[in-house]
Amino acid sequence: MDSSELETFQVQLKQVELALSADPTNTELLILCEELKSLIELTKEAIAQAEASKAEASRKAASLAASAPAFSAGDEVLAKYSGDGAWYPARVTSVGGATENRVYSVVFKGYNNTELLTAAALKPLPPSYQYQPPSAKRKITKEEDEERERKKKKNEKKVEIRAQKAQEQLAKQATWQKFTKKAEKKGVNIAGVAGKSIFKTPDNPHGKVGVTGSGKGMTEIAMRGKHVFVPTEDAS
Repeated sequence: MDSSELETFQVQLKQVELALSADPTNTELLILCEELKSLIELTKEAIAQAEASKAEASRKAASLAASAPAFSAGDEVLAKYSGDGAWYPARVTSVGGATENRVYSVVFKGYNNTELLTAAALKPLPPSYQYQPPSAKRKITKEEDEERERKKKKNEKKVEIRAQKAQEQLAKQATWQKFTKKAEKKGVNIAGVAGKSIFKTPDNPHGKVGVTGSGKGMTEIAMRGKHVFVPTEDAS
């Protein structure tokens, strides 16, 4: 409840009292008048308690601020990072806010993150504190690890397929080499082996072309003549 509700109840009470002056024996108006008076008293008590609690909170905050060490711009401190609640070395860059409620702008060393913190989130560096730069290696998330594992398996599958195809190609080459060696021992001339072409061309540029070992003669080159159009008489 707040002061606006209190004002509303007070206005309603005046209206009911005005109506009662014209009709003093109206039971409903009498009951409503008593209820409004009770609401007004309860609202006043709630507002008083809220103001007292606010004053107490301000007093505690002022007391805490007074007991907390005062920091200035340039001071090296330990600051509480809002991201994980842990304390990290930081440097105060500026000071603002009221005297009883200072606000400090700090930058975390090694991360360059800037935050606005109260005095409760700062504390002096211990005398024996030694700064250690954060590790450059960032901890990967579960999703990133799963994606990395998926890509790894995909690459391994590609390598396996390539290796299998290479093995098949090598097996085919070995079979062909074995066949050509046997044929060579038997005195069978295989065209295309040992630098011999399977195609045979004559020295004469107007000669015929054939395939070695095919058992067929040379291919004759058919000269293509020019078509001559001969007009014909109409039968009609």
